[in-house]
Amino acid sequence: MTGPTIRPEQPGDEAAIHDMVRRAFIGRPYADGDEQDVIDRLRADGDLLLSLVAEADGVIIGQVTYSPALLENGDEGWVVLGPVAVDPAHQGKGLGRALIEAGEAIMRGRGIAGITVLGNPAIYGRFGFAQNTPMWLAGELGWAFQVKSLTGTIPATEQRYVRAFDPAP
Repeated sequence: MTGPTIRPEQPGDEAAIHDMVRRAFIGRPYADGDEQDVIDRLRADGDLLLSLVAEADGVIIGQVTYSPALLENGDEGWVVLGPVAVDPAHQGKGLGRALIEAGEAIMRGRGIAGITVLGNPAIYGRFGFAQNTPMWLAGELGWAFQVKSLTGTIPATEQRYVRAFDPAP
């Protein structure tokens, strides 16, 4: 097996991404079980700003997603990180870190103001994400909301998610 390469998602990757993400989240705490469907909806809605995959020997073994963050104050240029998925057979080998770092580098190159994530603070804190910033997420999952400014400024505002994260009418 050759080492994994990270590349942008390409047409035709959709089914492999869907299956790998589904498998990656089975039995995971805090997983809704629809993470693969969120990615499909982001793609269908035109809100998939960036999808990177890790590929080894022609097989997709990891994926990271970036979508728009909706800020109540109207500021633009913020993105949401996630879902991030690594095939169960490849977890714990730094592949998730490589995907997140590659995505952040691309976002910096695009002039993005900052990135938010909803996840385990013990994990995302290692990437420079912080809790209890001037930006917040209302609701019961607010405790897991974290922010990383790429410009040094974090606006005091609430963040919402695009429709793909909550497809209920």
